[in-house]
Amino acid sequence: MSATKVQNYLKKYNMAERIIELPSSSATVALAAQNLNCEEARIAKTLSFQLKDKYILIVAAGDTKIDNAKYRKEFGEKAHMLPSDIVEEKIGHPVGGVCPFAVNEGVEIYLDDSLKRFKTVFPACGSINNAIEVTNKELEKITSYVKWIDVCKIKE
Repeated sequence: MSATKVQNYLKKYNMAERIIELPSSSATVALAAQNLNCEEARIAKTLSFQLKDKYILIVAAGDTKIDNAKYRKEFGEKAHMLPSDIVEEKIGHPVGGVCPFAVNEGVEIYLDDSLKRFKTVFPACGSINNAIEVTNKELEKITSYVKWIDVCKIKE
């Protein structure tokens, strides 16, 4: 189970006890924000893409979307989101619970600059009804992120 895998992963950082179990689904940004009583922008959504012959995750603020021109400039190709039916197989977490923790080997993680606006953000923890509140420094520490990037824009 994905949530158990994340919990075990976060134990290495003495952070497993900080996982917030929610009473109902947090599978979308809106539901997560409602359950966590915070603004949607502070939900750290994790987006799954195929890039050439590998898979990548981009962790971004909940009020953003991918800016195709910025993505192409950063990665040299058009953004190709993973179809929902293969996300769990390729990334290691189900849709709605995708997070940057305990992912499959070879999956690269990027943190989007949109997160830097906030003192803390809430990424999921491997299921459709949990999350963890972390600072950006903690997010850097507990993920094997490649680098910070700027590939998103605020939704209109």
